[in-house]
Amino acid sequence: MSAGGAHAAPKPAPPGVDISGEGLAEPLRLRTDTAAAHVTAVIDQVNWFGIGAPSGPKAADLGPKYTVVVLAGDQPKQTFDLYPLAKGGPRAFRPAKQPTAAKTNAAWFLGRLNMSETLRTAGVPLPRQVEAVSGGVGGGERMLPDESLDPGRDIDQALSELQRLLLLNAGVVIVITVGLAGIALLIRRRTR
Repeated sequence: MSAGGAHAAPKPAPPGVDISGEGLAEPLRLRTDTAAAHVTAVIDQVNWFGIGAPSGPKAADLGPKYTVVVLAGDQPKQTFDLYPLAKGGPRAFRPAKQPTAAKTNAAWFLGRLNMSETLRTAGVPLPRQVEAVSGGVGGGERMLPDESLDPGRDIDQALSELQRLLLLNAGVVIVITVGLAGIALLIRRRTR
């Protein structure tokens, strides 16, 4: 026995994910010790699933499929099929047969809107989806063109509209005043 007491338990291997699918010659192997942010982001795409639907969209509406295997150390723990470009929004499928002995039902889920961007930044060859990164954590990207944010032009336009509004109001006041003066004159002539 060592001076410190009992032997320390061996440190478990870091968790990770393997991603395979269309456009990938070999699976992407992401581990927390080398790509922690990507592993966390991919696991976040599938760790919130509860009770899903027993049937999903038509196969023609799914788009490319990417299989994500969540690992505990080097052992597969869970597997999911992700369809980031499905019509109507990203979809995920959890097969009934899982790598662990835990029994589950096959189910379909609506995926998160940022699924394609999460997979793309992890290394999956997907086209960039600007709509998916226009907000959320970090603020995203500017969706307005730069020319629409010209404060000088906006102030000139606002002053021009204000001037037209003031002239219109002055014209209305003059018409009302002339009308009241005419009515007062008619009333005065009739009462004499």
